[in-house]
Amino acid sequence: MTVRVMLISPAMNAALREARFDGDSPLDRSGRESARAAAGTVPSPGLALRGPSGRCRETAEALGLAARTEPALGGWDLADWAGRRLDEVAAAEPAGVAAWLGDPSAAPHGGESLRDLVTRTGAWLDSLGGPAAPGANFLAVTEAAVVRAAVVHGLRLPAEAFWRLDVAPLTLTELSGRSGRWNVGLGRPLTAPPAG
Repeated sequence: MTVRVMLISPAMNAALREARFDGDSPLDRSGRESARAAAGTVPSPGLALRGPSGRCRETAEALGLAARTEPALGGWDLADWAGRRLDEVAAAEPAGVAAWLGDPSAAPHGGESLRDLVTRTGAWLDSLGGPAAPGANFLAVTEAAVVRAAVVHGLRLPAEAFWRLDVAPLTLTELSGRSGRWNVGLGRPLTAPPAG
């Protein structure tokens, strides 16, 4: 049976604006306003979930979702780099950043490698497509890195393809299918319909 998994990336925050490895910073004012404005555009879920970050919680609440926290949807654990700007880390640790970008198994920050992120996200995704949830609909607010990892896993892409995918804030990516066979609908913006 087909399962529908709708993933919404969180709204804008200061960390995104500054190209910062997010240390769980909250939404900024424009992010909260955009999420509230988009509340009426969110598809009805069978089950609403969210990542454990404050940004995911705030986005889900602003969208009007009573979402349950799902630990498997936690953001990419970048350990020592959390809260720092990418340009700052690249200047201080150029070899570490090069390894991180070039080798999916590298974790110079002391956290989760890209391969580990894709594996964790894929295990969660595939757990939804089992016989216990035929025809189920899931909607989850989760970090952009988790959305990208789900697409990589769902389409059986090499882990390096992760770097070629962009997920804008407050967009919906849909996977439908089951373990081992997923179709993907990418990045539909959640925007309020024009006044008219």
